[in-house]
Amino acid sequence: MITGVLATSIRPPYIEEVRKLTVSDLAIASGLSDALRDRMKEYVAIDPFTVVDPFSDSDDCTYSAVVDRENPNRVVAMIVNKRNSLPQLPWSSILGERLAKVSMTKEEAKALKHEMMPKEWGNFYPYRRNGRVAGYFMFAFQVCGLR
Repeated sequence: MITGVLATSIRPPYIEEVRKLTVSDLAIASGLSDALRDRMKEYVAIDPFTVVDPFSDSDDCTYSAVVDRENPNRVVAMIVNKRNSLPQLPWSSILGERLAKVSMTKEEAKALKHEMMPKEWGNFYPYRRNGRVAGYFMFAFQVCGLR
């Protein structure tokens, strides 16, 4: 399912296709994620240290991936938002024309995270709005290799 006003032709990444990404694909995703982080800093404060992965048993979060529109299997970032962390961010301004944000279930997000970042914890940076943690980011430049 696609969030916001983004094109409905963009789909969540397929794990089988993510496994086939080349080093060039990872380099492109890494560069896009670095630029995304810089744009995000205009709207939120990103903590300098990672925390335990936010895949708790409770359902108080929503999960999504930011993907490259040219190849939706290039995951640029994963986002875990706390529910009711309003106001919403201006995603169309943040993502521009090159990137798209796609919603995922917790299970899909957890599987994708495990594929891209097999270590079990410390993969997500908290981000804050008005001094409170509103969610978490994992960026492609952190990817330590595919499984």
